Amino acid sequence: MNKIWLIIKREYLAKVRKRTFIISTLLFPVLYFALIFGAGYLSDKTKKVVNIAVVDSSGLFTKEKIDAVNRIDSNHLLTLSATHLATLKTNLAATPYDGYMIVPANAKWQTGFSNLPLYTNRTLSVEASIAIQSKLNRAWDQIKNERLGIDTAMLSIIKKSNVDIIPINVKDKKSNAGHSTLIGIIAAMLIYIMLMLYGSQVMMGVTEEKTSRIAEVVISSVKPFQLMLGKIIGIGLVAFTQIIIWVSVILIAYSITGGQKTNAVDGAIAQVQQIFNTVNVPQVLFFLVFYLMAGFFFYASLFAAAGSAVNEDMREAQSLSFPLMMPIIFSMIMMGAVLKDPAGPIAVWGSIIPFTSPIIMMVRIPFGIPSTVPWWQIGLSMLSLVGGFFFTTWFAARIYRTGILMYGKKPSWKELLKWAFRK
Repeated sequence: MNKIWLIIKREYLAKVRKRTFIISTLLFPVLYFALIFGAGYLSDKTKKVVNIAVVDSSGLFTKEKIDAVNRIDSNHLLTLSATHLATLKTNLAATPYDGYMIVPANAKWQTGFSNLPLYTNRTLSVEASIAIQSKLNRAWDQIKNERLGIDTAMLSIIKKSNVDIIPINVKDKKSNAGHSTLIGIIAAMLIYIMLMLYGSQVMMGVTEEKTSRIAEVVISSVKPFQLMLGKIIGIGLVAFTQIIIWVSVILIAYSITGGQKTNAVDGAIAQVQQIFNTVNVPQVLFFLVFYLMAGFFFYASLFAAAGSAVNEDMREAQSLSFPLMMPIIFSMIMMGAVLKDPAGPIAVWGSIIPFTSPIIMMVRIPFGIPSTVPWWQIGLSMLSLVGGFFFTTWFAARIYRTGILMYGKKPSWKELLKWAFRK
């Protein structure tokens, strides 16, 4: 046990002291703050008002109707133009407008018009085009309502009389489908990135030690199983350290900015506060850490076995690692079906099978325990994942003990299985 601890300590300190680890750990909080604060700030500072001139040849539009629709959105304006049409056509850049529309003289309020050209001096975004079209339609609706004698107050009552439903889980009244979906996706993406990133680091670390012949020296002092287990746990602790730092930064940032009200972050903070109020945060964090670490140990042992079978050609590592990555990628593909029905058979079996359970179960858990995910399913999932880790560690160790000292010939999958079951 003392030898395994020395290997764990060596792997952990070697990774944590690397410049790449320090940079990546610090870079995430910077990107997080840039996303939360910078996006809103840049959006406010770079916001440009799009002003479109409306040349009304029909006489149906009035300044009052245009002003009414402009109050809805101040970023996209319609203006009844007093500028001569010839000036707009020949020298649009000299006018205060970004574009102009010509309402034809034969436009009828009963039928309206379609395919109305919008002439601009630059290509407008899809958002701007939709906003301008929406405003013009609102003004046109006002014209039709006046001609038909429809009372505006009665019309507003009709439009507001829609029925909105609020799904309430009787077993977990705090549950919110939208917030649960968002948390499930974020948790799944985090596990996916960590499995891919640190799983490949285990494989590359084993490969480097093998190709540099360092493993031959180490094997003379410890057993191959001890070396593999120490390497897996050491890199796993590195991943855990990085996650703890990132989560702590996010929670601290939430606590500091929770009472502040600024235009840039007010909406984001309100959304975060709603999410925190509709989920059991300690419960979600506990299961996130468990499935992240257990999933890592499950796959890391297989990546270590694959790394021990690689020779000098690094292309072999890609061919051996791809089959190991397929269940992780397949879990992300399954996520869409699980989000549609978190209690369905695909979700249940996907959260129990060890190859897919780390991602699939973390997609389901935010939807509520035990209302959506019964405790027996969680228990079975955790037991199968832990059992799977012990099996893959045993299986990988038997491949590792032979592959770490095997050079020259590229082993086939059949030979790897022979190594695993050789006495």
